[in-house]
Amino acid sequence: MLIGLMRRLLSEHRAAVWALIVLQMLQTAGNLLLPTLNASIIDDGILLGRQDVILRLGGWMAAISVVQVAAALGAGYLGAGVAMKIGHRLRRDLFAKVQEMSSQEVSAFGAPSLVTRATNDVQQIQTFAVLVFTMLAAAPVMGIGGIILAVQQDAALSVVVIAIVPLLVLIMTVIVRRLIPLYRQGQALIDGVTRILREQIIGASVIRAFVRQGHEAARFAEANRQLTGNNLQSALLVAGMLPMIMIVVNLSSVAVVWFGGHLIQAGSMQVGALTAFIAYILQILLAIMMAMYVFMTAPRAAVCAERVQGVLDVVPAVAGMETAEGEAPAAGSAAGTPSAGAPAAGAPGATVEFRDVVFAYPGAETPVLGGISFTARAGSTTAIIGSTGSGKSTLLNLLPRFLDAVGGEISLDGRDIRTFGLDDLRGRMAVVPQQAYLFSGTVAGNLRMAAPAATDEDLWQALRRSQADDFVRRLPNGLNAAVGQGGAGLSGGQRQRLCIARAILRKAQVFLFDDSYSALDYATEASVRQALVPVLETATVIVVAERIASIMDADQILVLNDGRLEAQGTHAHLLRTSRTYREIAESQLAMNGLP
Repeated sequence: MLIGLMRRLLSEHRAAVWALIVLQMLQTAGNLLLPTLNASIIDDGILLGRQDVILRLGGWMAAISVVQVAAALGAGYLGAGVAMKIGHRLRRDLFAKVQEMSSQEVSAFGAPSLVTRATNDVQQIQTFAVLVFTMLAAAPVMGIGGIILAVQQDAALSVVVIAIVPLLVLIMTVIVRRLIPLYRQGQALIDGVTRILREQIIGASVIRAFVRQGHEAARFAEANRQLTGNNLQSALLVAGMLPMIMIVVNLSSVAVVWFGGHLIQAGSMQVGALTAFIAYILQILLAIMMAMYVFMTAPRAAVCAERVQGVLDVVPAVAGMETAEGEAPAAGSAAGTPSAGAPAAGAPGATVEFRDVVFAYPGAETPVLGGISFTARAGSTTAIIGSTGSGKSTLLNLLPRFLDAVGGEISLDGRDIRTFGLDDLRGRMAVVPQQAYLFSGTVAGNLRMAAPAATDEDLWQALRRSQADDFVRRLPNGLNAAVGQGGAGLSGGQRQRLCIARAILRKAQVFLFDDSYSALDYATEASVRQALVPVLETATVIVVAERIASIMDADQILVLNDGRLEAQGTHAHLLRTSRTYREIAESQLAMNGLP
């Protein structure tokens, strides 16, 4: 998995990779030449008293060192640059893939895991790439070249090399095989810590309200303990590698000096040759150590590559066809891009039709929705009501294809929505989600998500429609007031009104309101609904609601019960014909003193 991923990513940087390899070869060739030149200076210059040899060979050594430094700097620069570009590409691809996923697929991975994969996992792959470019590219040449040149210096002493190389390879193999499962477990434990930490930060008020700080602290401590234990095991293995290697290196150096000394005493070897041989032994061992270090990090990078590729390999359950040539763009937009403009009047609506629509989550025994059929016409309001868990929000999410129906057909102006490009389809709609979510930035920045070219006057008009202008004016800097992630610092009702203002800037054909007034009091809700009439009068409006009072004036009301369309009609008709609707109405209207 890691090799395939790296091959695909490096295919975009072939020129830089080849240049890097050439520079690494130059640097390594210099390393291999220097001991031989040094041996010649000792044997042919110092011992024979020839100053000209010393100066000439010393000059060559200085020149080679300069080339080495330049090659090392160039290779380091190219290696770091390619590695950073690999990380950039992976993060970009992961972000794009997550944007394509349906809510089911995001839930299958979990938000904490996706964050970890896009940050920590990509960082591990990036680090591995740097090591490959700076160490592994040079290690084979240095090792093989060192062996050849060491044998040339003295074949008898080369037996030491033959003895230590298999021993070092054995040490590396044993440690790497033990590290792989530890690293795989470690990445999963990082996901767990991230998930618990995220839950405890977001749910801090709930934890305090139920006085569960001790329990949550213990839960985090356990997850932290497991991660620490895992990291400690892997760190001990990595830490134990160096002493083992140093033992082998030191023993081999002692053996070389011991046997080399006897050879010099016997006159069969020169001092310079022994010096060069020791240098080549150290280079061989350094090459093996470099390769071992890279292979020590490879298991973690391989696990991370599996996790990253697991996201990239997802085929989104919701996939849209490419926009056909000549296809009409969304109302008020081009190719699904929202246009600006004052929300004084809505765009012409579109007829929405559900025909025997069925939806079920993968692996579920029973469908969430079954046999749903209704028509919502342009200029009309269709309301959906039912008990908690009846499938109201799920039904609404099928229209913009946040989820895909598994049976039946949903059409927009007579055309199956699956034949639209996703951007084109969603460009025809404006959604106010059940969870009123705002992004970190400013009030104006959040509103312009729906209409990037909207003027300040357009924004203020939308805010007036949603009854949000008063509190926005009171905020420091007004439209440029800072908004925290998720709308931190704003009340639930304020967030909902800003989300409504954002939606009506869209000039959409179809407006989808998913329980969008739940945080508003009755008076504010009534004011908002009244102010939205001119904006929505020609559009198709589908509203999910819990309050009967919010939908009494709808052109048609759908009553859902356990995923089935139990009844549909006007408020007056359903009071007479639907027991479920009548029970909801009686409980709510009587409680609020409404007729």
